[in-house]
Amino acid sequence: MVIAVTYEDGQVFQHFGHSEYFKIYEVEDCKILKAEVYGTNGQGHGALADFLHDHSVDTLICGGIGGGARSALAEMGIRLYPGVSGNADDAVAALIEGNLSYDPDTVCAHHESGHSCGGHSCGNH
Repeated sequence: MVIAVTYEDGQVFQHFGHSEYFKIYEVEDCKILKAEVYGTNGQGHGALADFLHDHSVDTLICGGIGGGARSALAEMGIRLYPGVSGNADDAVAALIEGNLSYDPDTVCAHHESGHSCGGHSCGNH
């Protein structure tokens, strides 16, 4: 399993489409074999799904995520765990242990309403 987490300063970054970094974990037999932070070079929403696919990611943990990105990830067969906050390493450990707290219905609705993510946590939408 290859798990990616939207990443900023050790935490789960709260807006998939603005992610400048992903921490990618290679997991086998419920153990993390490797974890590395990758920069996205400022790629946007659609390119981020391709970025994850190119890094063989099959699972994504994130905060908020828009409907278009959700669709792109689903088309690539990437399992999604949205609505997560807190420490990225802890989130991956919780997923491996089968007790990750996430909200499958989390969607950033602001793409339609026109406000920016800068002043709030998208995971609360």
